[in-house]
Amino acid sequence: MNDASKRWILLAAALAIPTALVVTWARAAERRLAESGGAAREVATASVANDAYCTPELKAIVRRVAGACGLLDAGGGGRGCQPLQARKVAALSGSDFNAIFEPLAHRAHIVQFDPATAALDDPARRLIEQAWSDQRGGSFFFVVTRASADGDEKYNEALSRDRAKAVLEYLDGKFHDEDLRKQVGLLWLGEEFAQLSTEFCGWDRSRSGTCSRSDINRSAFIAWIDCAI
Repeated sequence: MNDASKRWILLAAALAIPTALVVTWARAAERRLAESGGAAREVATASVANDAYCTPELKAIVRRVAGACGLLDAGGGGRGCQPLQARKVAALSGSDFNAIFEPLAHRAHIVQFDPATAALDDPARRLIEQAWSDQRGGSFFFVVTRASADGDEKYNEALSRDRAKAVLEYLDGKFHDEDLRKQVGLLWLGEEFAQLSTEFCGWDRSRSGTCSRSDINRSAFIAWIDCAI
């Protein structure tokens, strides 16, 4: 092979190297773009899934209850709502009111109480701490308390109010957050509105074991809600 031929071969090889590198870089970039696009799609899908429980019906009830309970006012958080207010605000039957919260089955918790008391036992305290810490972007922490249908209606109304306040006072004492009362809405229902069925015994409860209709209604339903209202 003469010198001229060698020079042409070397020149062709030199030109081929950057071309090959460009192709390699381009292919790598395409792969990264595809991977990042897939990740973005996964994030978007996850976001949609996380927001799936924010149905129009739930948003409406959250907006109404939050306003009535003072959560939308600068200084009104944590004041609570009376049972008749809850019924008026909800503008629904008790069963329809409960159905709106069913999509929160994997996000909400149920704190249970002994009969005729608002005292929190150790499992109840642990569950409240767990629920409060699991904010996941939530803006409103709802505490909806009930009493079983045993006994006097007025007494049970007061008992469910005391149960709601027990949850709030425990949060206050545990976390010492000056903004806490602006985030917590208390809704005490007594025995007269939206009694839970035993289907709710399958939710995350502070107590295991047997669960009757009376048991599940001696309770506080607690959950962070992050629906845009």
